[in-house]
Amino acid sequence: MLFLRPARLALALLIGAAGLAAAGDRPYGVVELFTSQGCNSCPPADENLANLAKRGDIIALAYHVTYWDYLGWRDTLATDENTERQNAYKQTFQARSVYTPQAVINGKVHVNGAKRQAIEGALSSLKMNGDGLEVDVGIERRGESVVITTGDDPKQRSAHVTLVHYSEPQSIEVGGGENGGKRIYYVNPVTAIQSAGMYHGKAKQFELPATEFARKGAGGCAVLLQSVDDRGQPGQILGAAELPMKAGQ
Repeated sequence: MLFLRPARLALALLIGAAGLAAAGDRPYGVVELFTSQGCNSCPPADENLANLAKRGDIIALAYHVTYWDYLGWRDTLATDENTERQNAYKQTFQARSVYTPQAVINGKVHVNGAKRQAIEGALSSLKMNGDGLEVDVGIERRGESVVITTGDDPKQRSAHVTLVHYSEPQSIEVGGGENGGKRIYYVNPVTAIQSAGMYHGKAKQFELPATEFARKGAGGCAVLLQSVDDRGQPGQILGAAELPMKAGQ
């Protein structure tokens, strides 16, 4: 419904001991889809996100929002926090309103999430223009901890280290509203968003208790190194990594 990773010092310390990917294995991009079970324009976008997630080089996140619940179906995956994140992007893009399905690419641009070519085009253009994921980021489980590492940024930018937790893929039968009677498959539905600290352009390590990850998202967690403006609005994603959770973790 249209409505409206080259840090050589950090890598030297981590490759082998931590098993982190080299710079050439950085994700190609981050796609954040704002969607709703109550939006009849969203199923094609949900399918696009599922296909992007299968690629292995895209971090694909689904933020289910609340503002279409009044149409007759309360989205079972929606949270106010997801809606707040989209509203923050609205301020970033100086948009007049929010809409679904909205796909935000690398925190830099947004397109209609139902248009696969538009998403692919945005990913390619950002990469070519130097707005891809330029900073090395790693995330892994080490015993009782989850360790996040960041590499050096040649541009010495500051950013927030943001964790986005998500649940496992699931198929949901929508019981009402515009998609009533349909069964829709959702990947990486976001369950919680939290800050893990600040990044100031230098290689750094962050350690968090692993129990927090299992509690907040059974599917896994993405770490986004995201610039934030003076008003606190989200901006360009400088680097990202993903930690899928395994059964029993």
